[in-house]
Amino acid sequence: MHLKRFLSGALCAIMLLGLGVPALAAEEYPGATYIDLNGGHVLTDGEAAPADDPNAAVYTAHDIVYYESGHDFTYGEGTEADAHDPAEADENTVVHITKPGTYVLTGSLDPGQIAVDLGEDAKDDPDAVVTLVLDGVSVTCTVAPAVIFYNVYECDRTGDQGAEPDLSAAGARVIIADGSENNINGSYVARIYKSYTLNEDGTAVADSKKLHKYDGAFYSKMSMTVTGGPVSDGILNITAENEGLDTEMHLLLAGGDIRIRSGNDGINVNEDNVSVVTVAGGSLDIVITGQTGEGDGIDSNGWLVIDAGTVTAQACSTSGDAGLDAEEGIYLNGGMVAATGNMLDPLTPSDQCGVLVTFPRRQTGGTAYALVDADGNEIMTFTPENDFTYLLMTCPVLEEGAEYSLTADGEALSLAAGGSMGFGGFRGMGHGPALPEGMTGGEQPEWPEGMKEGERPERPEDMGERPEGMKERPEMPDGEPPELPERMEELPMPEGEQPGEGMQEPPEGFQNETLGEAAETFTLAAGLNYFTASGN
Repeated sequence: MHLKRFLSGALCAIMLLGLGVPALAAEEYPGATYIDLNGGHVLTDGEAAPADDPNAAVYTAHDIVYYESGHDFTYGEGTEADAHDPAEADENTVVHITKPGTYVLTGSLDPGQIAVDLGEDAKDDPDAVVTLVLDGVSVTCTVAPAVIFYNVYECDRTGDQGAEPDLSAAGARVIIADGSENNINGSYVARIYKSYTLNEDGTAVADSKKLHKYDGAFYSKMSMTVTGGPVSDGILNITAENEGLDTEMHLLLAGGDIRIRSGNDGINVNEDNVSVVTVAGGSLDIVITGQTGEGDGIDSNGWLVIDAGTVTAQACSTSGDAGLDAEEGIYLNGGMVAATGNMLDPLTPSDQCGVLVTFPRRQTGGTAYALVDADGNEIMTFTPENDFTYLLMTCPVLEEGAEYSLTADGEALSLAAGGSMGFGGFRGMGHGPALPEGMTGGEQPEWPEGMKEGERPERPEDMGERPEGMKERPEMPDGEPPELPERMEELPMPEGEQPGEGMQEPPEGFQNETLGEAAETFTLAAGLNYFTASGN
């Protein structure tokens, strides 16, 4: 994505200070511990890190937490695809960090994991803070997250700060060092039970408590901040088998160049009605690869707030997911944002101008879209990789009352003002046909006795014969089909029903007006402007 004008560095710095982002240390990070992963021969400040010594600030072990194969249903909720052989797990070198402080990471670890754990009491201790400085580091783990914060200070224990949590005291901190490129390739850990209760028959788990469950390649159980150096040009690449960058509480992104390629959600914060993702600077680029068949770009179980920076987020091509997804609200207060997907969560009204375009059919990735002003200048461009049915573009440069067009590979699109998405799924999706009596959502009808799933009944050899129970097609008079009513309103409706009943209503403030006349230019109103593409 490209923007002709950018916020000044001074303005960005002011915005970060106003949001309580921790001040960055000098480039040399005085007092820091330097960890060279050195291909698994880990060095701490130039000396070999001790092995299996939990009293050391940094030590190595082969004790990675993972979902083990060979267990029955009382072990956890994972499937065979989630499980790993002990021999594979034992190959991983775990670099344990057990004391507060700043740790500068360099070198390569494959396979292995960086695990931060200051003890169970750390979440209540404001001094239990660990800062990981990524300065040219590569970590690959195929059985669990490549980087994980287990226990550090949690700065928002009550979860009552709404959409504006103060993360200045967060215990999990990450700095992407200037001029560095860092690669994190990680897996996940399916839910493992701490305890469980079986059903009456003893054939299934009726209730359970969680011991472990870590969905992201880069994971924190506590609130986490990710910032850049003074120049903020360091790169963090996250490649994830499942989810990318996760926390169980809040996440603040305020610098650096973060690029996520994940099989499921690119970012996920998962405390219901509490967690907040805040983007206050830097660059964030998310593409869902689709290997799990689903995935939002950013998925917050609470709020999503974008105040500054550059964000591109592409949901899975084939599922009803969104580039931006938040249960409590999405605030686009600033920054340059482009998102694609096949579903859209309600957007909280804001003053920054932007466009949201829905398409009547799936659009193929690879097309370059541009918002062009009346003088022919490309203000903002975006080339999605994934397929999609909606496109969102907004940035501070767009002006209320100014005229623009949206082009696709240089050709202006014809857009009609108004329109809506099918909330909760693909565009135009309603509740669907009624399920057979006695079935609940997600169940499949039983196949006829003797038939395998997916088989079709054999066609009778006699073409005139119909399978038992199939109704005869009614004969048409004189071979002509019956006339259709001139207007849909003339079709008889079941008593008490009206056309469109059962469809979801759009959220308050969402435009669902009659479509205006399609045109290749439009004038922006304040906030987000909704359009439907004509014939695309």
